[in-house]
Amino acid sequence: MSITSPKVTLIAYTPDPVNVCALAARTCYSALPLEDLLAKAKTDQADFLRGVIRSGHHSVLEHAVFTFYISDVSRALLAQITRHRIASFSVQSQRYVSMSKVFDYVVPPRISALGPEAEEKYRAQMEQMAGWYSEWQEAFDGDPGANEDARFVLPNACATRMTMTMNARELLHFFSLRCCNRAQWEIRTLAEQMYRLVLPVAPAIFEHAGPGCVRGACPEGGRSCGQAQEVRARYTELAEKANQAN
Repeated sequence: MSITSPKVTLIAYTPDPVNVCALAARTCYSALPLEDLLAKAKTDQADFLRGVIRSGHHSVLEHAVFTFYISDVSRALLAQITRHRIASFSVQSQRYVSMSKVFDYVVPPRISALGPEAEEKYRAQMEQMAGWYSEWQEAFDGDPGANEDARFVLPNACATRMTMTMNARELLHFFSLRCCNRAQWEIRTLAEQMYRLVLPVAPAIFEHAGPGCVRGACPEGGRSCGQAQEVRARYTELAEKANQAN
């Protein structure tokens, strides 16, 4: 058993995502044949795509997809992230993978903030549940369905891993919700890591990504964190660095 924290790797994405999305947009607005559209797509189409995005024609962004390998996140996070239905998920199975070998877990910051005694109590609770899991596996000895029933005593803290693919349009929506200061801490940490990975790949698409307050008034209204100015400054700095790198 070990304590984990969210880790994410961008393992694949549409080659030249900005120009692919720009070509898709030109398909809508142009009578040119494919050969001419492809010729335009060989040049930098960032400014053209920025104009398309400003116009609200966001469907063209669905032609660029990004695939992430996510590990060391809790099953509680899994329950949240799979609510984003315009995405594909392949998740480590607790039916086929024995958690007695890989029962890592996530510690909420609020528990850590209470001090070493609280962390030790939490660790003991995790060990107790791991023990219950092993007891049921032993009770079901020889049964091919042992894992799927033993897992019922596992906590939301139990770590998992997944491969996830989202298109650029859905990523913008994901970032607007999950990068917000009011988002749950674990999925916010994950979303910020994902944002930092895709931003330098396609700054023309993601330079205005982030929580809703980056693009205007805070959508949380009376529930705002009250830090919109600081959030805007941080995301503006990240976008400027990504543009300079490109």
